[in-house]
Amino acid sequence: MKVVAIHIAPGSRIPTHPVEAVDAEAGRGLVGDRYHGARRRQVTLQSQEELDQAAEELGHAVEAHATRRNITVDVGVIPAKPGTRLRIGDVDLEVVRDAAPCRLLDDWIGPGAMAALRGRAGSALRVLTTGTIRVGDTVQITTA
Repeated sequence: MKVVAIHIAPGSRIPTHPVEAVDAEAGRGLVGDRYHGARRRQVTLQSQEELDQAAEELGHAVEAHATRRNITVDVGVIPAKPGTRLRIGDVDLEVVRDAAPCRLLDDWIGPGAMAALRGRAGSALRVLTTGTIRVGDTVQITTA
């Protein structure tokens, strides 16, 4: 798996914007993102492959930024089991929970988006080590 997109937003309901790299702070999250400083949900991770599957059901593309998730990888299923650890570049993260899709996705992406993304909306993680995450970084699942 490789990082293909990174999106952050300084506040809720503010559109996300793409960045090529973002600083991750242990125990705090992504610098400049609305969840920076949160206790548990500090980073969200999704798979473009799973977005493409949802798009097939919807009949139109699902753009990575429209889901408001922070990091998008190219392929694979995103682990949802709490406690699973991942490494993105030189940053260690831990899965907190599944990032369930919300009703707002039907407004942002189109009718049926919430249902199409159920089970494909990625996971919420917390940051364990400080470092920088970049587009192109490799993602490794280090414990399951």
